[in-house]
Amino acid sequence: MAYLFLALAIGAEIVGTILLKYSEGFTKLVPTIFSLLAYLLCHVSFSRAVTGINLGIAYAVWCGVGIIVTAAISWFIFGETISTAGTVGIGLVLTGCVVMNLL
Repeated sequence: MAYLFLALAIGAEIVGTILLKYSEGFTKLVPTIFSLLAYLLCHVSFSRAVTGINLGIAYAVWCGVGIIVTAAISWFIFGETISTAGTVGIGLVLTGCVVMNLL
């Protein structure tokens, strides 16, 4: 059940982050409200996840998956570019998440 809450926290964080882009610096009301609600759901879900998963592991997975998926979405939806250094960094984040979970 803890991993389900972690997945929900990750999904809500990604939605909240994408909505930040649409809120245009909190100048558009509807995306701003939904972004804040998504972040609220994210943090509530994450707090439930860490009752059953080590905090270090849960935080590494939450951040790592959030970074990777958000970067991919920003590339596909918004046409933002990712530099070679950025790609290497994302690969290192992914590697770190895998190592944290395996050890």
